[in-house]
Amino acid sequence: MAVAWIGNRETLVERAAEHAAELLDSSRCPVFSFDTDVHGTRAAIALAEKVGGVCDHVDSAALARETALFTGKGGMTVAPGETRRRADVVVIVGELPEAHHDLVADLAETVPDLSSAKARELFLVGDGKLGASGLSSNMKPTRLSCGDAGLGATLASLRAQLAGRQVAAPATNFKRFAAALETARFPIFLFSGHGADGLALEMLQGLVGDLNRKSRASALHLPASESGWGSALASTWMTGFPLRCGFARGFVEFDPWRFDVARMLATGEADLHVRISASADHLPARRNGTKLLALVKTGKPVPNAAITIAIGAAGIDHDGVAYNSRVGTFRAAAATVPVSVLPSAASVLRMVAGHLDRVALPC
Repeated sequence: MAVAWIGNRETLVERAAEHAAELLDSSRCPVFSFDTDVHGTRAAIALAEKVGGVCDHVDSAALARETALFTGKGGMTVAPGETRRRADVVVIVGELPEAHHDLVADLAETVPDLSSAKARELFLVGDGKLGASGLSSNMKPTRLSCGDAGLGATLASLRAQLAGRQVAAPATNFKRFAAALETARFPIFLFSGHGADGLALEMLQGLVGDLNRKSRASALHLPASESGWGSALASTWMTGFPLRCGFARGFVEFDPWRFDVARMLATGEADLHVRISASADHLPARRNGTKLLALVKTGKPVPNAAITIAIGAAGIDHDGVAYNSRVGTFRAAAATVPVSVLPSAASVLRMVAGHLDRVALPC
């Protein structure tokens, strides 16, 4: 089984890694976008630091909104375990990613064991889809909406109404929502950057802060991408900054706009794109002349890629460590395929780095 190609020609992984190192060595502005586990993330960031590259996640738009909340505004959050044990009112803010639907269903079907409530009361803010598969008809949340005003405006209306102010567009079912908060011991707001923009996330944290002046409330962050949030945390402990960060000037810099890899590729700022993910689907548009180095799980070369190296998936082809939102931290993932010939992303990246012996970074 072939696992590496230079152009469309099969080759050994060692030869492909050597050629990849040559491309990185000659690149003036390499960019890395990845969707991998912690080991792959650490290897990618270490290699990017060595060649003066830029690091970003494949699902960077939603991830950037989430990191902007914590780096710019801050927020009050709680662990998933505390939510399951204490939340007597659960408020779903916007549309949640499909990966978290089972958590919402679990919350709807259980009762908090550290509360006197006999059932959780569920609310849904905005006009998005419920995003909670498996809910029975009697578990459907009460919708809070301001029509076409949008999620941010609905949260602003709720915040103003709870403060006793008049609003131009009152949210539907507000009286029921206010009554539930009045008797709640621990309301929790579920949010994600998947279905909420930066302004809505900031308004949500303002609402949570208002509630804490009289009682207590918090929010549960359900990341738009679990691997993306894991990579952001790994980047933070390695460099001091989350993604998006770059090393072009010989030290780490954090700039969510300047180091947006999709934007850099579209404007022609990068001359080499290193893609590390399970597949090469939905590649960002890039200018002619920008070379592609693809480390993906594939059985054939990626079209128009200078180099393709087939890699395995963490938790399937090899053991890995990934962020898990159900426990709110990292969790080991054992390989499910007994014997796989596909190398891990981390091992391939370390192989590439082994062929780079220069110290000076590109201009």
